[in-house]
Amino acid sequence: MSEVRPKRILDATPPGDLKTRVMRWEFLLLALLIGVVVLGVNLHHNFLAPHHLFNGISVFLVRGLIALSMAYCLLLGEIDLSVGAIVVLAATLLGVVFNATGSALLGLLTALAVGVLCGAFNGFILVKFRELPAMIVTLGTMILFRGLSERILGPANIGGMREVTWFANLYHGRLGPVPYFVIFFFVLAAIFWFVMHKTTFGRHMFAIGANRTAAEYAGINVGKTRLIVFSISGLICGISAIFFSSWVGSVRSDVGLGYEIEAIAMCVLGGMSTAGGKGTLPGVLIAVFIIGLLRYALSLVNVNPETVRIILGALLITVVTMQNVRRFVRKKSAPANPA
Repeated sequence: MSEVRPKRILDATPPGDLKTRVMRWEFLLLALLIGVVVLGVNLHHNFLAPHHLFNGISVFLVRGLIALSMAYCLLLGEIDLSVGAIVVLAATLLGVVFNATGSALLGLLTALAVGVLCGAFNGFILVKFRELPAMIVTLGTMILFRGLSERILGPANIGGMREVTWFANLYHGRLGPVPYFVIFFFVLAAIFWFVMHKTTFGRHMFAIGANRTAAEYAGINVGKTRLIVFSISGLICGISAIFFSSWVGSVRSDVGLGYEIEAIAMCVLGGMSTAGGKGTLPGVLIAVFIIGLLRYALSLVNVNPETVRIILGALLITVVTMQNVRRFVRKKSAPANPA
């Protein structure tokens, strides 16, 4: 007797169907990204000049790092509002340790440790008290971590980190025209993509986001997975703090402001569902470059930050609305299930 395989819902459309491929959200995002590049070229003649372009890319990738770990949180159906505050606390203690010991390496390791500990603290609370929503917990830790940073720094800045050449080169060093930081970002993004889409841990994240109770019955250690994801989020914040400190050479109390909002916007634009269980990392990466390159293009023509925020907000609302309309059309056009 031949084995009967259950029919997958997605098999209703042939895998090679051109319409299916073209209508994938990532392809629509690519079209939007091309539109942003065309706009930038028309706005300023130096938009594609390698030096200007890679400088602009490096600036927004410091925030774009956070979108990688935020995608994992959203995939679980969670959210982390404390990421910006973790960045400033990690950067603050990096500066404190550097000034106290004169060792940039010890400061770097401190930033990583602070990031992981803060992320693990978020995860521990959420695992220990399961009834608490991640939004409320991370809102509280956001206030806590930023308050600690302001208490340590006061009105002063911590500087002097550019005097260490190797530390300054983490951000400013280049391989030809390409900054080391940009290369690092793409390597890290590839690792995040592999874990999310090609490993058992990634499948566990999708399962938990789709239905946490069903995932528990399936034998997935939901608490451990949540703790790991929030610890990863903290680690990425520590890395972002290191590159920010290498870039600016100093630390101040307003570091990381708005990072959480921008990371969430990048993820949502990239197709991540805030309800969990849906999304792709390539979509998030394309969205990082859409938002980042649009900011870069508008900065070349001296558009003020308030207007940039208005434009980005309008873009996000428009694109997300299109995404929902697209889902509605696909649902309406899908063939009815036989009785």
